[in-house]
Amino acid sequence: MDMKILKCTVNGKPVQVGYDPRESLLDTLRNRLGLTSVKRGCEVGECGACTVLIDGVATDTCLYLTDWAQGKDILTVEGLQAPDGTLNPVQQAFVDEFAVQCGFCIPGIIMSAMEMVNSGKTFTRDEIRKNLSGHLCRCTGYQNVINGVEKAIEIVHEKVGE
Repeated sequence: MDMKILKCTVNGKPVQVGYDPRESLLDTLRNRLGLTSVKRGCEVGECGACTVLIDGVATDTCLYLTDWAQGKDILTVEGLQAPDGTLNPVQQAFVDEFAVQCGFCIPGIIMSAMEMVNSGKTFTRDEIRKNLSGHLCRCTGYQNVINGVEKAIEIVHEKVGE
């Protein structure tokens, strides 16, 4: 099958990359663009390890064809840090709340947390749990992850209110 060219924005930068039209966005991001925060987990949309933001919406890239990403804005964990290396408030909140263990699932969880933070809404712990229900983690026990999301929402809301 002939290769196609994906034209989109990834982590704030325009990208043009060749891909097989049968290829998932997970494969394109990892294998063609070298973005290793996007993890290959279950490959059926159950674990959330491959989650990125596509036009601001948390999306499992294992179920998303690269073809569908034409013209889209894609954000991965690699795109969160400031140019000077300062962590994004969500990343910092996860560090502060000890919400990171092995790190396999955390990039996807952080991207779902980013969607919540960017919504401008406040969330109860139960709503955070529900929003993170598409993520499986064997290490953290989830409580610290929920604490991290709560803290990130707090931090961002305080900055907006300044």
